[in-house]
Order: sequence, then structure tokens, then C-alpha cells
Amino acid sequence: MHSKRLNIIISIGIAAWSLSGSPCEAQKRNRNREKEAVPATATFRLEEESLAAEGMKYLMMDEPSRALPVFEKLVKASPADAAGHFMLASALMKLERTEEALTQAKIAYETDRSNVYYAQQVAALFSKQKQYAEAAKIYETLLAQSPSNIEYGVELAAMYVFSDQFDKAITTYDQLEKAIGVTEEITHQKQQLYLRLNKIDKAIAEAQKLIAAEPEELDYRIELAELLLANERTDEAITPLEEALRLNPDEAQAHVLLADIYRRKGDIEKCNRELKIVFANPNLDAEPKVRVLSGYLSMLKTDKDREEAVNLAKQLVETHPRESRAHVLYGDLLVQRGRKAEARDIYARAARLDGSVYEVWGAVLQLDGELNQIDSLLVHSEQALEVFPNQGMIWYSNGSAQLIKKNYKKAVSSLEESLKLIDNNPEMKRVIQAQLGDAYNGLGDNAKSDAAYELVLKEDPDNDHVLNNYSYFLSLRREKLDLALQLSERLVMRHKDNATFLDTHAWVLYTRKEYSKARTFLEKAVQSTENVSGTIVEHYGDVLFQMGEREKALEQWKKAKIMGETSDQLDKKIATGLLHEQ
Repeated sequence: MHSKRLNIIISIGIAAWSLSGSPCEAQKRNRNREKEAVPATATFRLEEESLAAEGMKYLMMDEPSRALPVFEKLVKASPADAAGHFMLASALMKLERTEEALTQAKIAYETDRSNVYYAQQVAALFSKQKQYAEAAKIYETLLAQSPSNIEYGVELAAMYVFSDQFDKAITTYDQLEKAIGVTEEITHQKQQLYLRLNKIDKAIAEAQKLIAAEPEELDYRIELAELLLANERTDEAITPLEEALRLNPDEAQAHVLLADIYRRKGDIEKCNRELKIVFANPNLDAEPKVRVLSGYLSMLKTDKDREEAVNLAKQLVETHPRESRAHVLYGDLLVQRGRKAEARDIYARAARLDGSVYEVWGAVLQLDGELNQIDSLLVHSEQALEVFPNQGMIWYSNGSAQLIKKNYKKAVSSLEESLKLIDNNPEMKRVIQAQLGDAYNGLGDNAKSDAAYELVLKEDPDNDHVLNNYSYFLSLRREKLDLALQLSERLVMRHKDNATFLDTHAWVLYTRKEYSKARTFLEKAVQSTENVSGTIVEHYGDVLFQMGEREKALEQWKKAKIMGETSDQLDKKIATGLLHEQ
């Protein structure tokens, strides 16, 4: 008699709590049932009932490890009682001891097949152990007993899906539909299964069934259009979208999809018409606008089309001024149109809105460099480093800016850091080493400067930057002049008409007192139409002075003064008519 008493309490109380997720209701039902059952039971065992209550308390406190020994003791005391095995399985499940839980759940189910909680528990454990066929048998039984129970039907269909029995899953959903009518959830599940079976027409029929069930629901027409588009049935997608717009002319997503359709068809005029409607709608999220405009770019063929795209992107950022992605897209379009300064400002704004995108900072820094706006490069690189302190390219940008600003110590620090972080790009490492050579030279650390240059030349003997700077700095120091000559000769052999490189070679010759040879290269340099600086013309004047042509030298020095970029001795040379060297 006591076994039946315990079974009643647990199956209605704990069993319901364990699976319904409502411990308070379970307790309430448990107490009510106790009140009803006590008068009818004279010989129940208080010890077992106490164990059940204690174990349930621990489960409710989410302490299954404390509940476990209690339920084990309960099962030992009443091994034929299904409820004890059920509770023990519940504790084992919470402890992720699935195989042991399944053993106990099977005992409970075999002992009392009429208890739906036991059935659900063992089915769930079969599923967790990937024994989908066994789980399906139990759900088939449950669904046969309650044909309109959505939960049983959905679980059974899931078991069929997991075991790749898609047709059976669909049949199960059909049975549920007959019992409860057309529902969005079931229809969507059937659509997915038909798509996996490559039965596109049946998936489309399911979408049309939803529309027929609720003809005023715009979303179902949009979903149908998206399904058709995803399966390359573009022309068919137009009809449900036009129907949606007849119901609501302001339905933004319908305009977005129509714009995408016309883009695919190459009808730029109609695409533009839909995009303008979309972009003027401030209530539509930026994401679909960005997506459609991004796709739209691939179909642009004329300058007029591209300029129209720029205008749409501008409208996009005006409508969504806080949307970083819109600014990035606008910046991309401006770069394509050659409007780099505007693009840099737009990218910088995007970075301020969302600084977490590394590529945006990269675009800002690249354009700062191309625009030769060193102050901006310095500021932006420092801002970027606050977000990406482990990105070598940002440290490189900062180091380059510091070098140009003649902040040599900071330049060395940033360039050294970039060298540590960029370890899989040999070409970039050579660029950094070359700039480190320049920075160490600026600090007067000739040994480190030379070592950096030598490292580059070891891997790239024809590196123009190093050949030029290394030989020129050696000439200024009047050290290793034979090496300086070798380097500068290699440079001018590769670039016979480059004024800067010709000047470097000439100055090496000058420091070696080979004035006639130096003059030949300088005359060629000053005749160049590109890259002729005041320094080159001043050097030409110095050579002429050394060769006794003082009037011509003074003429060149005055010319250099007008051009700028000269030495700090030039004014003395002009004032005295004499050569003054540091």
C-alpha cells in the first residue's frame, strides 16, 4: 500500500515539477494531493516520503549532488517504485551522467508506461544519447494518445529529422496541421525540410498556404519573395512584393527587395527609383540599405551611375548619421571617385562611431599617408593604438609620422614595436628596418643606423631607399666613402634619370673631391623636370665653387634660396660669396 501512496505523490508532485519547470505549482499540487490521499492510506511509510521530500528540496535548490544519495537511498528502499527511479534519473541528468540516467529512466518507464512524465524523460535521454529511433517510438505512442499535442508532434518530427527521415517528419507535421490548423511555426519547419529535399515548389506552396490563411499579413508575402529570390526565381518574386505594396505602400522591405531584383536584372532606372524610396525612409534600419547599395555597386557602368551611387550613400549617412557601416560605404565610393580627402574624413567619422573595426582605421591611416597629412597621421595612429595596441601596421604608421616630424626617439620606439608585431611579412619588415636606419641616424646613433641598413641590404641588395639614404648619410659623415660610392653607383645605374638619386651619387663624389664627376651628375639632375629641390641646386653651386666658377656658383645659390629646402649655410654663402660647410 505504501508503494502506491509514494507513487501518487511523486508522479503528480515531483514529476510535474521536474518537467514543467514550475516548482511552486508542483509543491502546491503535492500538498493538495496529500490532503486528499491521507484519509485513504493508513499504512504509508513516513521514512520514504521524507526521503522523497528531502531529495526534491535539493533538486529545487539546484543541488543535484546532494539530491543524488538521497534518491539512491530511496530506490534501494523501494526498488519496485517507478517514481524513485524517475527522481534518481532527474538528479543524474542534472549531473550530466546521461548513460546512468537513461538506465534509471527506462526502469521508471517500463514500470509505469501510462505516466507521460516518465515517457518524456526517457525519450529526452534517448535523444541525448542519439538513439533517435528509440525516442521516436515513445513520441509516436504519446502523439497517438494526444494527436493535438504540439509538443509531442514537434519532438517526434525532430527525431525523424535527426535520423534523416525527412518524409516522416513532414507527415508528422501534416498530422499536426489537421488537428490544430495551419500555423507559422509548423509551416516554416515544413518549408525547411522541403528545401533540404530540394522540393522547391512544395516549399513555395507552404509559403502560399500561409498567405491564404492570413491574407492581411504582409510578412508572409515578403517571406515568399525572399524564398523565390534565394532560389533564383527572380521574376516570380515581383508579384508578392507588389501585392505587399498595394496593402502598404510604405512597406520598406518590399522596396528593398524590389531594388535588389531590378539590380539583378540590370534595370538601373527602376533600381534607383526603389532605392530612393528606401533611403528616404528613416524608420528602416541601415543594414538592408547598406546591403542593397553594396550589391548595387557591381552593376554601375557609367560615371553618371557611379555619381548617383555616391549621392545615395550621402543620403544614407544623412538619414543614419550614427551608423558606422553607412559611413564606410560612403567612404569607399568617394575613394573610387578619387575624392580621397573627403573619404578620409568620412572614414575617420566611421572610426569615431565604431572604433572596433581595424580595416576602417587602416583606410584612415592609408589616406593620411597618401594625402601627406602627417599631423593627421600622427593623431589618427595614436587613436587607433588605443583600440588596437597589438597591430604592427598601426605602430608602423605612428613611427613613420614621428620620423617625418623628426621625433626620432618616439619614431624608434614605435618602429621597434611594429617590428616585434609584424613577423610574417618579410617585405614589410625590410621597410621598417630601413626607416629605423633613418631614425637612428636622426638620433646620431650611427652604429645602429648602419646595422639596420645592412640588414635590409643583406636580403634586398637593390633597395632604393637604403641605397640612397645610407650612401648619402655616409657622405655627410665622410665615413666609409668607398662603400658610399658603391651604393650610390648601384642606385644611379638602376635609375639614370632620377634627380634625387643623381644628387646623392654626386654628393658622394663631392665628398671624395671628385668635383668634375660630381658636376656631370648634378648638371643632369638640375635639368630633370621632376624632383629638383633647392638642395640639389645648392649642391650644384657648391661644386661650381670648388671648380673655380664662383659667379655661377652664386647664381645657383640664389636660385636655390628661392626654391627652398636648403642647408642652413646657404644665407652665408650668398652673403659672402664663399663656400661655408658644416
